[in-house]
Amino acid sequence: MKKKTIISLVLGFAALMLVLTGCGNGNSKTSATSKSDSNTTSGKITAVGSTALQPLVEKAAANFQKSNSKVDITVQGGGSGTGLSQVQDKSVTIGNSDIFAEEKDGIDAKKLVDHKVAVVGMAPVVNKDANVKSLTMDQVKQIFTGKITNWKEVGGKDEKITVVNRAKGSGTRATFEAAVLKGAEAVKSQEQDSNGTVQKIVESTPGAISYLAFSYITDKVQSISIDKVQPTDENVESGKWKIWSYEHMYTNGKAEGATAKFLDYMNSKDVQSSLVKDMGYISIHNMKVQKDSKGTVSDVK
Repeated sequence: MKKKTIISLVLGFAALMLVLTGCGNGNSKTSATSKSDSNTTSGKITAVGSTALQPLVEKAAANFQKSNSKVDITVQGGGSGTGLSQVQDKSVTIGNSDIFAEEKDGIDAKKLVDHKVAVVGMAPVVNKDANVKSLTMDQVKQIFTGKITNWKEVGGKDEKITVVNRAKGSGTRATFEAAVLKGAEAVKSQEQDSNGTVQKIVESTPGAISYLAFSYITDKVQSISIDKVQPTDENVESGKWKIWSYEHMYTNGKAEGATAKFLDYMNSKDVQSSLVKDMGYISIHNMKVQKDSKGTVSDVK
């Protein structure tokens, strides 16, 4: 009797071990499958356009490709106009823009799908030699329309003002002029294609003034407060600071495959809660005001 009992126990133990081993193998298989599933998405994405948005998309793309190695993402500048034109022509996958597609001549916005991924604040910046830190909105307008030509007229140094503008087609320029010039004609001045180039010119040119996305403003130039309101994220979020725009990533029709997955990642917690802020942008989820394609601002409901 004891012998049978011992044999039964041994057989039972062996059976249990087989079950446990089977479960372990199953879990290993599942883990391997899950790991491979995260890397099954493949494709090529080309995102072109806004230089204000470019640094964020480049960094997000690099992070995304670490867990999606079969996806090849190329990010280039060129300006919002270029991004919108090329995505409309289907020569690129994504058109990055600081402006709504409806605001750009020659663009059929009905064919494009808007993916808002961040908000960017923009501010006037001057060469530190000008000795100016604050202006009124009217003074900024008069400077960029050529009516004020010397910094001493606004409390600064006796020094000629050198205006540096962005090139036509720039979303940053369109946003700035809509908020500041309000239809007035800009003074003729040198024009540059990118935020990065503008930053370097203002830094090195005595008397220079231009405007930059917050993400490009460094301690090498002087940002300007307007009507005693400082250019900060908090003031953009509340609507106190008037010069800002959405950062759009447009697709021609509904995004699919790798493109859809990348755009979902751009709106994920990893990007919106950390990367966006770390790189000088504002999360779309933090905005207390919203803006439509006509420039009308209202509270977020």
